[in-house]
Amino acid sequence: MKPFLSIVIPAYNEENRLPNTLEQVFHFLAKQPFASEILVVENGSDDRTFEIAQQFADRLQNVRVLRSEHRGKGLAIQHGVMAAVGEYVFMCDADLSMPVEEISKFIPPQLENVDIAIASREAPGSIRYNEPYYRHFTGRVFNTLIRLLVLPGLQDTQCGFKCIRAQVARDIFPYQTLTGWAFDVELLYIARLHGYRIVEIPIDWYFNADSKISVLRDSLRMFLDLLRIRRNARRGLYDPKP
Repeated sequence: MKPFLSIVIPAYNEENRLPNTLEQVFHFLAKQPFASEILVVENGSDDRTFEIAQQFADRLQNVRVLRSEHRGKGLAIQHGVMAAVGEYVFMCDADLSMPVEEISKFIPPQLENVDIAIASREAPGSIRYNEPYYRHFTGRVFNTLIRLLVLPGLQDTQCGFKCIRAQVARDIFPYQTLTGWAFDVELLYIARLHGYRIVEIPIDWYFNADSKISVLRDSLRMFLDLLRIRRNARRGLYDPKP
């Protein structure tokens, strides 16, 4: 039976967090009335991430492990999404900072007629837990830049949980050029340019102190990526092909 939902989990040096995440995702999916699959995309880890993921795949039929030698979250997501076969594809961070049960908010029947649904820590009804003030502040500064330069109106483009209709994914992912942390901003820009509907879904979100994001280093990289998106747009690289 063709999966209704594919869950793509990028995994770089996640040997500690991945087992618990996979267990939670698997048990959530096992209780659903639809067929599903889990794709773990390991990309350039220095630890046992691939071996641990493969152990799950050997034990569970609906788990697949993909491997990419090149690092970059955007590259891992692209690899996983293009390999997914579900009608909907859900992108899920390996730290599972959003309760797994909230996935239901992003798909039918709870959410209908939406091309892309993105988790939002800023939408009315969302709750942040244990987040240090400096992280919230820097996140809001960066989101302000995103809204000014690329995506007006979206309050939280950087949360790692997003769901996209497979048909939409097949259209927009071939235009992706960024492989780092700002890849999803680029994809949302492409989606909006192509006329797809994007909605923000309020979630409960738990701060993880082991986050791999470096506020200073990655904020600079992401700002430069925003300028790259604007440059690519001016060059027509994202324009729909006739």
